[in-house]
Amino acid sequence: MSSRRSTVIAGSLVTASFSAVMILSCTASADDQGPGSSKGGKVVDKAPAGVEPTTFLPSKISVDNSTKKTAITATVKNQGSKDSGKIQLLVVGFDGLTVKNVAGCSAIDKNSLPKGSNSGFSCPIDNLAAGKSKSYAVDATYDLTKNGKICLPVQSGDGKKTYWQQGPVPFGTNNPSPNAPATPLLLGTDNKPVAPGGETELPKTGVGRDVLPLGAAGATLVAAGAAGLWWSTRRPVGPLRPRG
Repeated sequence: MSSRRSTVIAGSLVTASFSAVMILSCTASADDQGPGSSKGGKVVDKAPAGVEPTTFLPSKISVDNSTKKTAITATVKNQGSKDSGKIQLLVVGFDGLTVKNVAGCSAIDKNSLPKGSNSGFSCPIDNLAAGKSKSYAVDATYDLTKNGKICLPVQSGDGKKTYWQQGPVPFGTNNPSPNAPATPLLLGTDNKPVAPGGETELPKTGVGRDVLPLGAAGATLVAAGAAGLWWSTRRPVGPLRPRG
């Protein structure tokens, strides 16, 4: 089975760049993250009748300025009226965000990551009953000198279809605090990077920087906005198995 699974990022035809950061801190906990939000999420492929997967990210996270770590909860919910059957949640980081671990999930092989991403995990789910949800503890690091992004696609068990995708969606702050113990980041806010020495610089933007090619049949190159879509279209390999 080939590990060359392709994941692609698409977006609305908006020429704005997307910037998203998801990070886990040793000092942060799920209780500190505030209410969950599906901001930046969209339906991609039509799910089976009665199945309606959605994902949620915390509205606020906190980055430990000394360790660059943070804690976050990624949640997938079936808001439909029927059981989902086998599906999988992917958790993928970009730029300043590096996903280190997702509890109960398997690391995506480096060669199978989407272009432009630096890390990712696959979380197979045998079945998600109607109205039920499943949450995952995500460990990550965030480099505050950069922007960062996170993407949560929900796919069919074989990876051939993406029923829902949240992101790439930004976590960030316009008021970095390099000298404080931790820096709070808000969902849907572009990050203003903190430069070495405590100075700040404006986030870089532009179409060419954050656009990934689409692998879907006949798909064209588009710019990805904050509510852009990213789905997997290399040869699907189904749920990934942990490496020994």
